[in-house]
Amino acid sequence: MYKSTQLLDLVNQALAALPYDRQPAGLYDPIRYALSLGGKRIRPVLMLMAYNLYRENPEHIMMQALGLETYHNFTLLHDDLMDRADVRRGQPTVHRKWNDNQAILSGDTMLLQAYQRVAQCNPRLLPQVLELFTTTTLEIDEGQQLDIEFETRDDVTEEEYIEMIRLKTSVLLACALKMGAVLAEAPADDAALLYDFGEQIGLAFQLQDDYLDVYGDFKVFGKRIGGDILCNKKTYMLINAQLLANEAQRSELERWLAAVEYDEDEKIQAVTRLYDEIGIPQLARQKIEYYYTLAAQSLAKVNLPEERKRILWQYAQQMLNRQN
Repeated sequence: MYKSTQLLDLVNQALAALPYDRQPAGLYDPIRYALSLGGKRIRPVLMLMAYNLYRENPEHIMMQALGLETYHNFTLLHDDLMDRADVRRGQPTVHRKWNDNQAILSGDTMLLQAYQRVAQCNPRLLPQVLELFTTTTLEIDEGQQLDIEFETRDDVTEEEYIEMIRLKTSVLLACALKMGAVLAEAPADDAALLYDFGEQIGLAFQLQDDYLDVYGDFKVFGKRIGGDILCNKKTYMLINAQLLANEAQRSELERWLAAVEYDEDEKIQAVTRLYDEIGIPQLARQKIEYYYTLAAQSLAKVNLPEERKRILWQYAQQMLNRQN
């Protein structure tokens, strides 16, 4: 079986080799740029790994894997535009390097290319593959809309937040794994279990991201600690703090959320202290562990020898920086 690093190399080589022979070049240059910015390529690697559980030639479905990576980068391009983000992976975002109209048009073209690439599969499997991919893309848009609506709500529940991140983040990881299994013509029960595994790992991954934004190490996490606090981002941490705070804690938290002028370090320290008092870090760690355990149980049920599934489990642990 291929190692994850080998599959990552294959994905990057295939992305670099994609032809850009259509015109006008001004439409396709931003696409080439967006796909060249790097990243962990988690989704195509997961798809190839799931396929490789059953078949020894994962490069056979490389075009479908590239379709998923193209789609993922399309969502990032439009997210950056909606968020007015200036930088992605250390480089100017597409709307900053070009302009808003170019980002919209090139992004739309990326979505079409994603479908074009995913559709280059065994015709017999095409209906199932397209149904899975289309349902996933609809769910991701639904999650994005929920995220937008949550920005203006102060009564978001934990259950609503979990559903939002499931839609916005987890379902694409789940889709990658199930699509790889479907293309390998794996048993339907295994494909469903791999979907569950991806969804649960995705939830643990996003919740850990929320946690590390407050309690992580800058050198490891790679971005400023406390960024979510500064922009009042609705995260698992903030939502539960609002729900569980006593009257005095809620009053102080709301004062910081409403503040227009403040010292950034002071706000981060004050809100983190409130999280500590309310017990938010312990709650977050328990929830991460809950989904991590569910993911392990789902993968254990996949009807393959344990040694065959080990590489996939190790990759999931690597995603979550786990050693056990």
